[in-house]
Amino acid sequence: MENLLKVALAQIAPVWLNKQGTLQKIKEQITEAARENVELIVFGEALLPGYPFWLALTGGAEWDKKVNKEIHAHYVRNAIQIEAGELDEVCALAKEHKMAIYLGMMERAKDRGGHSIYCSLVYINPEGSIESVHRKLQPTYDERLTWAPGDGNGLKVHPLKQFTVGGLNCWENWMPLPRAALYGMGENLHIAVWPGSEHNTKDITRFIARESRSYVLSVSSLMTKDDFPKDTPHLSAILEKAPDILGNGGSCISGPDGEWIIEPVLNKEGLIVQTLDFNRVYEERQNFDPVGHYSRPDVTQLMVNTERQSTIKFK
Repeated sequence: MENLLKVALAQIAPVWLNKQGTLQKIKEQITEAARENVELIVFGEALLPGYPFWLALTGGAEWDKKVNKEIHAHYVRNAIQIEAGELDEVCALAKEHKMAIYLGMMERAKDRGGHSIYCSLVYINPEGSIESVHRKLQPTYDERLTWAPGDGNGLKVHPLKQFTVGGLNCWENWMPLPRAALYGMGENLHIAVWPGSEHNTKDITRFIARESRSYVLSVSSLMTKDDFPKDTPHLSAILEKAPDILGNGGSCISGPDGEWIIEPVLNKEGLIVQTLDFNRVYEERQNFDPVGHYSRPDVTQLMVNTERQSTIKFK
């Protein structure tokens, strides 16, 4: 039925800073989701190949510190360059299983020189085509020491059966104007990806759902001390101050009324599967629609620059 959509939240730990190992886990999750006839699968922020936890543990803001430079170089080397075909196998699985995918990853963007990395949220449609790459607009706090700021090119929504789906990375979900941009494009299924932990998801998930009268999927990763590979550069320096649990998950789903469909799931790895009914969106828009009958564009409007930013322009 076109009004029903089966979704999966892939709450997994990466093979930290190992893109090939993490890609293998991602492909396994897609294959498992296909066995349950899932139509949309979502992975957490920066899952591929992992969140930069070392910054808060090794004095990440110290100038010219060799440990941070060497881990950063390792991170960049394990980031994904889409233009080089490094997501081709994931796209092929999407096409094979007719499954849409939202994937949080570190992008080593060729159109920005290929040396800086962006926290990107990639949408792959059920035909296996990459339809948008949203680079996080504003990295948060210590993330700015390793991630570059993105642009508005990836602020896009996509048709998926009767739904219109869009997404944001982590604390972007607290930014009112990017949210409003997606609402204005017709979003009614909002994807919020996080590095992990329910303190991020327990409030904002329901708030966005109630504000937008949309479904909201919050998808987080997991990370414990035991998840750091033994060959990680400067592992002893990272583990010295690392807590036992760095990301406990907290993936969850809220309905268009702002109430829980699935409350935050903690410390459990695997797929969280749920079927969504689009008709609930129409029901909740009856009394409030933030960009429709309950908006005043004659008083307030939003301008969105969707140009992909680059250092050079060719004439």
